[in-house]
Formats: sequence, C-alpha cells, structure tokens
Amino acid sequence: MQFKPAVTVLVTAVALATLLSGCNKKQEAAPAPPPPQVGVVTLQTQAYTLTTELPGRTTAYRIAEVRPQVNGIILKRLFTEGGDVKAGEQLYQIDPALYEATANSAKATLQSAKSLADRYKQLVNEQAVSRQEYDTAQASALEAQAALQTAQINLRYTKVLAPISGRIGRSAVTEGALVNNAQTNAMAVIQQLDPIYVDVVQSSTDMLKLRHELEGGQLQKAGENAAKVKLTLEDNSPYPLEGKLEFSEVSVDQTTGSVTLRAKFPNPAHTLLPGMFVHAQLQSGVNKAAILVPQQGVTRDLKGTPTSLIVNKDNKVELRTLVASRTVGNDWLVESGLNPGDRVITEGLQYVKPGAEVKVSEATNVKAANPAPAPATEKAASSKGE
Repeated sequence: MQFKPAVTVLVTAVALATLLSGCNKKQEAAPAPPPPQVGVVTLQTQAYTLTTELPGRTTAYRIAEVRPQVNGIILKRLFTEGGDVKAGEQLYQIDPALYEATANSAKATLQSAKSLADRYKQLVNEQAVSRQEYDTAQASALEAQAALQTAQINLRYTKVLAPISGRIGRSAVTEGALVNNAQTNAMAVIQQLDPIYVDVVQSSTDMLKLRHELEGGQLQKAGENAAKVKLTLEDNSPYPLEGKLEFSEVSVDQTTGSVTLRAKFPNPAHTLLPGMFVHAQLQSGVNKAAILVPQQGVTRDLKGTPTSLIVNKDNKVELRTLVASRTVGNDWLVESGLNPGDRVITEGLQYVKPGAEVKVSEATNVKAANPAPAPATEKAASSKGE
C-alpha cells in the first residue's frame, strides 16, 4: 500500500514523456512553406526615338493688313468676308472722280510743257532764246511728267488690291465710309493659312540636357527625322500631316528661361486656324540601347525615388534604385539602375521583400514589347483546334 503513489507518479511521467516526444516528432515533420511565386519581365535593349511633347499655338504663315493709300469714299466692297482671295485681286473701289480729274490736268500740263520745251530747243540753236530759258522749259516738262505719273499712281490706288493670297476676314468699312491714307485701322486683314506656322516653347534646361546627351553619345541624331514634327489637336485627335522644324530663337527669354521653336505644317484643308492650341511632338534623337521597364515594375520609396525589385541568378530578390526620366506609353525609360538581362518583378510584389527566395515565372500582367512569333506547328494546331 505504501508503493502505490510512487507507481502512479512513474506511470504518469512515462505517459507525459511519450506525449511530448510525439509532439516534437510532429513539429519536426512539418514541411517548410514554399517560396512565393512572382512574375518577372526580362529586360532587353531596344531602339527608341526620343520625342518631346510641347504646347504651342498656330500662327498664320503671312499676314497682310489692307489699308488705303489715298483719301476718298468707298464705293464698293468686292470680296466675300471669310473667303479666299488671290494676290492682285481688287477688294475695294474708292471714288476715283477727283483723281481722274487730277490725272487729266497733269496730262494737259505735261503736253503744254513739252511743246514749250520743243519750241525752245529750235530757238536756242538760232540764239532767239537764252540757254537759261531753254533749261527752265526742259525742267518744267520733266516736272509735269512726274506730276502726271503721281496722278496716275493715285488713280490706280483707288482700286484697293489684295497684297497676298489667303483668307480675308471681316471688313472694317462699308460702302459710303470715308477712308484716308494716314488711318491706323486696317480695312481688312488677309492671312495665308497654307502652309501655317506652329510656335512651341521649350525650356533651355531641356535643350542643354538633350545637347549633352547627343554630344556624349547617349543619343544619336535622328537624321532626316530630326526635323519632323507631329501635332495633336485640341480634341486630342492627331493631325494627319507632318511638319518640319524651321528654326529656334537665338536667345533665351529671361523671364521664363525658355526658347521658342517654330515649325511649318501643310494645311490644304485649312483645318488649322491661327490661334489654335496644339501639342507638338518633336523627334529629338534615337537611343539605340534604351531600357524600357513596365510601370508595374517601378515603385517609389518614401523620398519619391523610383525603385525596382529584381530576381538575381540565385532566385533571390534585390532592390535597385533607378534614374527614370520619362514615361513611354506604359513603360518607364530607365537611364541607370538596371541592365539588359535583369528580371524585374511586376507580379506578386506585395508578397516579397529584398533577400527573399522566390519562384519565378513569366509575368502575365504586362504585354511583351516584342513577342516572339509562334512556331508554324503551333499555329497550325491552334487553327485546327479552332
């Protein structure tokens, strides 16, 4: 009877040890969790034409303000407002009566002066008149001829002609209005719309950066395409015709630190009108070894610096700090931080951190920039299955 408690304690201890041993075996037997799976994009270099999008305004190729060159009353307006006119076409008729009379009077004066000069020419040889009187008659004839030419010019100016071809705006005067050759207000304005100018503004900082990249070999000139410009209209529709870069200002605006660039566009349908707001895409250069990274694979840290997570050769995650200058469609143009062949994680970023081991597969949330063509057998099989 005295040994029963001891036996009970011994049995209990053995049972406990057995239970703990079983638990330890179960814990040791539990398998480790598998590495998370991520989708990656393998980077490759590709040629990329660097374009710069700048806001701009359209400007007429030529502008002519129609003003009278003689005084008088407007008798007729001979054009349709908002229509097209040709150079030399008559626009207005000023009352010519006074100028016709002046021209006739000048013609009569010239005839009289020439007759007197001819008569004195015969008499001076006979010494019937002095040489001085003959010279005075000759000068009077020349003055009368100049007066006739002036009167004829003024008579011709009563017909107000179009100085250039283009589209004419509304008329500032009507029939019966008095005009004079010293007035400041134009009678009408003609604008040549085909071709048409587009003036855009680029910061001097961007221009210097582009020049340094071209000089350093990071960019190559786009050749003939360097002078080509494309347009996007106010409604975000593309303008179908390409323009050509004409010139840039030789000085920088001190208030804005920018340079004005001018491009010339064909405008046969008069789609572009002066004063329209547009966006111009200038082809600046070609980067033959550009690295484009999908936007899904680029994030920013607390300081706003762009970063990417890549998978190294050991299938472990690394953090890279990038220099990304601009977006290109759905990609970032990366200047440094990534190399060709790097595997950038674009899928499953929320499950990994630097140093973690991962399982890699091709990303399904991005579209391949240059997808490889399917083999002929696969195409035939897919078409047969369809």
